Amino acid sequence: MKVKLTILESRCRGGYHKAGDTYIVEDICPSICHELWQCIYPSVYVLLNNGELDYGSTREKKFQFRCPDQGRVLIQGEVINESESEL
Repeated sequence: MKVKLTILESRCRGGYHKAGDTYIVEDICPSICHELWQCIYPSVYVLLNNGELDYGSTREKKFQFRCPDQGRVLIQGEVINESESEL
């Protein structure tokens, strides 16, 4: 199981993230801001272990989260299949 993280919006104060950046997570954290990673890790862990999360009024294998620094970055995580991770 793999999780694809996509930066949907970015006004990152540190310049770490740009809209459109993507990361594939299997078991080791990607090179993203540690504050953002600390916040999204529980959701990534759930997805890596075949769980579902509340997503609006449904349960999905994905999430969206805003950066703890005034919401400057919007990131989406979603389960992907093996062929998608090779793109």
